[in-house]
Amino acid sequence: MSYILQILPSLLSGAQMTLSIFFWTIIVAIPLGILVGLGQTSRFKPLTWLLNFYVWLMRGTPLLLQLIFVFYGLPLLGIVFPRYDAALIAFILNYAAYFAEIFRGGLQAIPVGQYESAKVLRLSYGQTLRKIIIPQVVKIVLPSIGNEVINLIKDSSLVYVIGLGDLLRAGNVATARDVTLVPLVLVAVMYLLLTAVCTGVLRLLERHYSNWR
Repeated sequence: MSYILQILPSLLSGAQMTLSIFFWTIIVAIPLGILVGLGQTSRFKPLTWLLNFYVWLMRGTPLLLQLIFVFYGLPLLGIVFPRYDAALIAFILNYAAYFAEIFRGGLQAIPVGQYESAKVLRLSYGQTLRKIIIPQVVKIVLPSIGNEVINLIKDSSLVYVIGLGDLLRAGNVATARDVTLVPLVLVAVMYLLLTAVCTGVLRLLERHYSNWR
């Protein structure tokens, strides 16, 4: 117990970095994913092609490679980001692409009659999206969004490759220093707690939207 109390501050510090990456990615990537998903369903073909290429690129290459490219590759072109900013950029761009595909599928699942009914009611395009389309899309895509959120918690451990002190890195350092598996067990427990909290929140959201008509 004394050893656990000794290494707990470093693990909590690493967890703070993990949560920071997680929250900012969610806050930015989901709205960006909605916009990209809407753009993919646009009738303006150049925009659709460009966004489809972006989604294909982000989903077709590993997030680890994207992290390395943003932090180590872009400086060769004269574009330099601090470690934390580089991690956020890579995570946001990657997850926005996945969210975009999810929202695109949800948008295409909405019957055309919903849009036509909104026109009859003289609702603007923005009002149609906000009051009619988006609530239905959220209900459809929420389970898929939940899977990506859980993946994001685990993927956040990839930031160690650019030297950020996240939860997994803190556990690895303690394990290598003290030659014991206790830090890694604690790291696993903390990841499980984070995923359990997210799963609970997502189930509450699914229950809420299941009552939406």
